[in-house]
Amino acid sequence: MSKSDTVTKAFEAAKGQYAQIGVDVEAAMNKLDEFPISLHCWQADDVGGFETPDSTLSGGGIQATGNYPGKATNIPEHRMDLEKSMSLIPGKQRLNLHAIYGDFQGQFVDRDQIEIKHFQSWIDWAKDQGIGMDFNCSVFSHAKASDDLTLSHKNKEIRDFWIEHTKRSRAIGAEMGKQLGSPSIHNIWIQDGSKDIPVDRYGHRAILKDSLDEIFAEKFSTDHLKDAIESKLFGIGLEAMTVGNSEFYLGYAVENQTLICLDSGHFHPTEQVGDKISSVLLFVPEILLHVTRPIRWDSDHVVTMNDDTMMIAQEIVRCDALDRVHMGLDFFDASINRIGAYVVGTRAAQQSMLFALLEPRDILLKYEEGGQFFERLAMLELLKTKPFGAVWDYYCLKNDVPVAQDFITEIQQYEKDVLSKR
Repeated sequence: MSKSDTVTKAFEAAKGQYAQIGVDVEAAMNKLDEFPISLHCWQADDVGGFETPDSTLSGGGIQATGNYPGKATNIPEHRMDLEKSMSLIPGKQRLNLHAIYGDFQGQFVDRDQIEIKHFQSWIDWAKDQGIGMDFNCSVFSHAKASDDLTLSHKNKEIRDFWIEHTKRSRAIGAEMGKQLGSPSIHNIWIQDGSKDIPVDRYGHRAILKDSLDEIFAEKFSTDHLKDAIESKLFGIGLEAMTVGNSEFYLGYAVENQTLICLDSGHFHPTEQVGDKISSVLLFVPEILLHVTRPIRWDSDHVVTMNDDTMMIAQEIVRCDALDRVHMGLDFFDASINRIGAYVVGTRAAQQSMLFALLEPRDILLKYEEGGQFFERLAMLELLKTKPFGAVWDYYCLKNDVPVAQDFITEIQQYEKDVLSKR
């Protein structure tokens, strides 16, 4: 029996088991097909970007650890690595691009001067790949961010520089969405904060609010651009205060009806991002998720199918919010094969979503509303031993990507043929 036949036979048996508890496996896979995950460009090159040759960024809590050989050092290598990664991942993906990754043709272009022409080749590449794109202003690791203040800076000249950069980034994102026929999510995250105890927290936050008001003054069609804002608990060197904390951005998002970005690593270690989803969806139109795996807080390890990722996926599904929640990845591990990191992390996020989609929600809800909590707990535990792996393998087969462990061999061969020669 061929491997394809073996996978299919196991899937048919699994489908029967799920049907016994009222789960339509085919419908679950179809829903997963319509839930794209945005791959973060910065995994391929350790958050370097292409502003200058051999760019290596630091500051503002931005740090990739490790020195595994073979990282992308230019745009062609970067795209090659992305294409290889996507060829090993089932379902739909997008690309999430930072402003520092522009195609600057060897010329230095400061961030308040970026234009759509610097990203047109990325748009053309995305068209060829049949994917959408998201975009981010890059408000960190720059001479005008050296004192850890940007959009909240009391120096108007510095503040205006970053306002202009962010305005231009939004316009570029809108053009991406227009050309690709899929709205681009533009996300604002800034490093702003203080290493030691500040006196004027209110003043900096009032300035940030005014800066955001100015940035968002220009309106774009939501068919082309969706705006998101992202909080952080603290950063390396910014331990005492982060200007854009959770309360600030949540308040701003609710008042202005922007998207709020919830990053798995940006909260207190005991906070569950999954628990926040249902609350936030009541007050904002949509949510952007940056899914990562924090160990010792915001260390951005490769995503795995752990309890935190599973809870995020379950809450998206249980809230019936697949069309209101957007998932992007935000890990950068330079200690292992970078393509391997992409593939393991993205597959883990997709597996978590598929597992959640295979819940018998009607039965679980009936138990819950009837006060049958033993039965609810028993069913949730039984799901852990259902043949989920057989469904996942078939989903990969259906999408013509490597099944089970086969992607490991492909990545090893790519490392031998491509990465080792860089």
